Amino acid sequence: MNEPVLYEFDGGVATITLNRPETRNALTEMEVVDALVASLERAQADLSVRAIVLTGAGPAFSSGGNIKHMRDEVGTFGGNPAQIRENYRRGIQRIPRAFHELDVPCIAAVNGPAHGAGCDLALMCDIRIAAQSALFAESFAKVGIIPGDGGAWLLPRVIGLSRAAEMIFTGTPIDAQCAFEWGLVSRVVPDAQLLPAAQELAQRIASNPPNVLRMSKRLIREGQRMDLPSLLELSAAFQGIAHRTADHREAIAATFEKRAPNYTGE
Repeated sequence: MNEPVLYEFDGGVATITLNRPETRNALTEMEVVDALVASLERAQADLSVRAIVLTGAGPAFSSGGNIKHMRDEVGTFGGNPAQIRENYRRGIQRIPRAFHELDVPCIAAVNGPAHGAGCDLALMCDIRIAAQSALFAESFAKVGIIPGDGGAWLLPRVIGLSRAAEMIFTGTPIDAQCAFEWGLVSRVVPDAQLLPAAQELAQRIASNPPNVLRMSKRLIREGQRMDLPSLLELSAAFQGIAHRTADHREAIAATFEKRAPNYTGE
């Protein structure tokens, strides 16, 4: 069987690819969870990684839960209610926790259907670009379950409460254009241009100082739960660090010398 997740690194950008097209990149097998979490932790630990592109192999981004396993009540879906609770906590819920600890800017390149936990996976990323063939569905109700991996927290923060409720309560998919209009994705591109567009954006992000990128992302994340005075205090502390980096001095020098900066992460 192929590797569940592929990890490639080039020019400051890590490309993480869900690599189980035979299951439409389902997320609930433990080996997929382990591999995806390990890839995120690898990127977090490597200070040369300045941006991440996350995508799926084959025609789907991710189908979310493995519906065959649901039918057979195995894997994540095996055992009594208490055991299923633990399966979720020790399994797929490790993915949103890993994303929450990730300071590297992350782009979801949604190459096809993103259903259930697959939709939530896209929401865990900072930026979402959709191929024209992409579909997004909070499809849990259609299989008689609830969002179990954080979708009820993520989706309202991205598209607002009313539209999130519509998606969750109906389970009806929305296409890429609707996702764009609702603010779920920042742009829609032809299928063949998806990865080039995501990589180009990732490279533009990666051209900036890596420590500034990570601190900026942390400010955005913390700002979702802090009041303004608390965020201002954290911003001041981060700014004190940023002002005394070699990359800050390089940025100022490059501006005055009218040349491209060369950032080292120092």
